[in-house]
Amino acid sequence: MSMTELFSRNELFWGAEAQNILKNAHVAVFGLGGVGGFCAESLARAGVGELTIIDFDTVSESNINRQLVALHSTIGQSKAQLFNTRLKDINPDIKLNVIEDFYTDNLNNIFNNFKFTYCADAIDTLRSKISLIENCVKNGIPVISSMGAGNRVDPTKLYITDISTIENKNAPFVSNCIYQLKKLGIENGITVVASREKPYCKEKISSKENVTTKAGELLEFTKITPSSTPFVASCAGIFMASYIVQDLIKGLK
Repeated sequence: MSMTELFSRNELFWGAEAQNILKNAHVAVFGLGGVGGFCAESLARAGVGELTIIDFDTVSESNINRQLVALHSTIGQSKAQLFNTRLKDINPDIKLNVIEDFYTDNLNNIFNNFKFTYCADAIDTLRSKISLIENCVKNGIPVISSMGAGNRVDPTKLYITDISTIENKNAPFVSNCIYQLKKLGIENGITVVASREKPYCKEKISSKENVTTKAGELLEFTKITPSSTPFVASCAGIFMASYIVQDLIKGLK
């Protein structure tokens, strides 16, 4: 058995052939916050050979309770660039495509520029999330989507299912996603990480947010600030990465 030291423990579980499949895979992670950051790092540690990471945001102090690259020393820095450095430190041979932008339909050329094996949706803005899932469906790219890790404290309530069999459809963010996707004719075939825990927040905080994309598109929307804990978003991201890896190497162990 031939193993490189870096991924030798992975290969002890799933073998060299599976590790080679992961080396040749290309996964896109949309959103590098509490969910997406842990997903991206887990994929890198699993040995996925190419990642495209997409995030427009910078680290804020309120990110420190749950996000991998959020430290007092990194406040104000680009999350995408911080992950660029971090993931290359994990695997110097990884190929990274770094996109510092807000995902809208203006970024749809990404599907022409890259051939993705899989997409991980960790976007927390409804309009962008729906657009991404729609474009994954149109382009025949498998996607797994995070359906609400905020406002929760218990990671044991997380589960993976098809969007058609989500148990807690009445959670506001989930119900809005399901409603918008249904209008597009998408009612099943999307894998999601969801939670059985009832969402909770002591206080509703909302603010108007303006974002200008790299293409010059000005976006105005109301941002609802959820409560968050160190536990659920991280586990949701790891769940997503685990599912992607298992799907890519299924039948080989």
